[in-house]
Amino acid sequence: MIDRGPHPIEPWQLRETELPLNKLAQAESLFALSNGHIGLRGNLDEGEPYAIPGTYLNSFYEERPLPYAEAGYGYPEEGQTLVDVTNGKLIRLLVDDSPFDVRYGELHSHERCLDFRSGILQRKVDWTSPAGKRVRVRSRRLVSLTQRAVAAIEYFVEVDQPVRLVIQSELVANETQPSLSDDPRVAAVLENPLKAVSQDSDAEEVVLVHRTCSSEQLMAAGMTHQVECPARTEQDVDVREDWARNTIITELEPGQTLRVVKFLAYGWSSLRSETAISDQVSAALAGAQFSGWDGLVEQQRAYLDDFWDAADVEVEGNPELQQAVRFALFHVLQAGARAERRAIPSKGLTGAGYDGHTFWDTEGFVLPTLTFTMPQAAADALRWRHSILGLAKERAAVLGLNGAAFPWRTIRGQECSGYWPAGTAAFHINADIAAAVGRYHLATGDDAFIKDCGLELLVETARLWMSLGHHDRHGKWHLPGVTGPDEYSAVADDNVFTNLMAARNLKLAASFATRFPDQARKLGVNTEEEARWRDAAAAVHIPYDEELGVHPQSEGFTDYAEWDFEEYRGKYPLMMHAPYFELYRKQVVKQADLMLAMYWCGDEFTPEQKARNVDYYERITVRDSSLSACVQAVTAAEVGHLDLAYDYAYEAALIDLLDLHHNTGDGLHMASLAGAWSALVGGFGGLRERDSGLCFNPALPAGLSRLAFSVRWRGVRLRVEITQDEATYSVHDGPDASLTVAHVGEPIEVTADKPVTRPLVKRQPLLDRPTQPTGREPMSAIGNTTSVHHPDS
Repeated sequence: MIDRGPHPIEPWQLRETELPLNKLAQAESLFALSNGHIGLRGNLDEGEPYAIPGTYLNSFYEERPLPYAEAGYGYPEEGQTLVDVTNGKLIRLLVDDSPFDVRYGELHSHERCLDFRSGILQRKVDWTSPAGKRVRVRSRRLVSLTQRAVAAIEYFVEVDQPVRLVIQSELVANETQPSLSDDPRVAAVLENPLKAVSQDSDAEEVVLVHRTCSSEQLMAAGMTHQVECPARTEQDVDVREDWARNTIITELEPGQTLRVVKFLAYGWSSLRSETAISDQVSAALAGAQFSGWDGLVEQQRAYLDDFWDAADVEVEGNPELQQAVRFALFHVLQAGARAERRAIPSKGLTGAGYDGHTFWDTEGFVLPTLTFTMPQAAADALRWRHSILGLAKERAAVLGLNGAAFPWRTIRGQECSGYWPAGTAAFHINADIAAAVGRYHLATGDDAFIKDCGLELLVETARLWMSLGHHDRHGKWHLPGVTGPDEYSAVADDNVFTNLMAARNLKLAASFATRFPDQARKLGVNTEEEARWRDAAAAVHIPYDEELGVHPQSEGFTDYAEWDFEEYRGKYPLMMHAPYFELYRKQVVKQADLMLAMYWCGDEFTPEQKARNVDYYERITVRDSSLSACVQAVTAAEVGHLDLAYDYAYEAALIDLLDLHHNTGDGLHMASLAGAWSALVGGFGGLRERDSGLCFNPALPAGLSRLAFSVRWRGVRLRVEITQDEATYSVHDGPDASLTVAHVGEPIEVTADKPVTRPLVKRQPLLDRPTQPTGREPMSAIGNTTSVHHPDS
């Protein structure tokens, strides 16, 4: 049984029953609130103690130079780092003359609870000051999903004896950032990234405006308050360049309570004026006050009710996995809900890990989940990609290529990876974007999106592949010198995943160009170019080792020397203990690569090939990437290793709740959290999207008695309920709603008044359950769960 710390297993919330001072960074990430535009780490209201203070605005960054020991042509010169902007979470409390600090006095109880249905973080504290004055503090915090620029805090102080209270509600810019690790995945530390521009205040509100020095972006933060108190209060506002403070003073008698509601608003722009940004924030504060705290709470609940109606995943048989998958979906929603044509970072807005950059994780893992649960958020993310298309075309030109070369890691759109084998050479990101375009259109039928931006994304990525690939003398089409998803095998020839995804990209581009000829001609596409795309896709070379009966991850991979896993027992991640050149020339896999190809391009492999490939690659995959377990869950389930798939699904879902990669403190792993949905819905639900529609081949592991989930498809919400013996399909969008799906190859029509039930087809594995490298076996989902049922809360 894994030690979960102070987190009871409850189906609809994450509750912390005591304050883990030794795990503050992880807790701050777990209890982070966001709407995709604003992100607030789960710091304590009074600000201290803290591990990493964090208030973020999506895509608000500062530039910094990227130093190189040796310069090289095409190396990016500037990096981009997410900025910790003005902190408005701070509400400091003095009880008589003692600062409320949980490290002093006596802490009788401390509890925090993040409710996935209300979107509110609640805190309850019972504390006695060093001078013996006892107070009970309650707070509720939200980042609005309906009012994009707004966050709010409700703060109560209750006393049992006469006491003087002083509350200092603050806005603070340029907080000191700790340096916690030498891990390269941790963010660069920026000192004083914000330069004061202006301060505006009156008795009602304060707005501070700052600018970044190098990227020259403007941001504004504002606050206003509502105070309710049975006793006389006095307020004083003090404003400086980097901070503002509203001080509230009162004297309470036993049984009396002070209530303060703090409304926050944020805005930023690289184009608009100081006045415009400041006015935007003031308007947002006015809107928040108009709604009031209760109105914001009601709006939040209504928004989440609609989300869960089409996104919830019900798991019976493992209460811990049930809690984890809802935690995962809630944070994925927070990452993308109101991003609105901004990037979705790999950590969301829960921390500045990876400098706040966006990778291929977004299109590869987050967007599939959003496409089927909240499709508009997926469309917005793809529109962001289209907004940086010009920069991607410039990058391709620098590299001597046609079309668009999208950045491996970025915030604004420029390439920020200084390590080109894992960055520049990982061209598969372009095909991942194209696949996300195709998936979104399949799921929604949104032709306007294709005409507006989707087709251009497909065309320019297709043009990149044509300038990267070539036909050999036998007519086969190759992509040499690329890096696939596995970053332990860089600059390889004919990576299977990349080749298959590039071919898919080319076929999609040709198909949509034919379907939308007017838009295609505007982009300069003619029938000859379409034909070249189809020819290359049809002739793509897919390496295969006839002797072993498996697909090499890339050409010659199965001939590499074997990795000595015993020598590196316990030395993970390997990139921190072994030189990359040694990893590149051995058979060791960081993350699912060939198995991802089998998941996304499953029609290109026979069932026997899938079984042998899983058996081969399970033995050499070390999962040093958080992107791996969810993919391995899906492929293991497909070939019949349901218990192994169960273990991987458990790992993907619990990655942050159990801090399995020991870096949750820098922010949550959005791709793995989204991948938990894929592991359950794609793995055990057997969901695959095809041109013909949705296809299902369900099967449950022995540890689960029931799995139910909903997906959005062409405007209809389809519900799938799976037991050990059968699956039931139903729709719930009105009496005329209907949908045709495939169950194990059988087309079935589902209507609102006629659910359809079909028996499951038992999966028989062709091979025995494979082993994993020494010490890299997944945790047992059955061995680490509990049968205790906690009441719905």
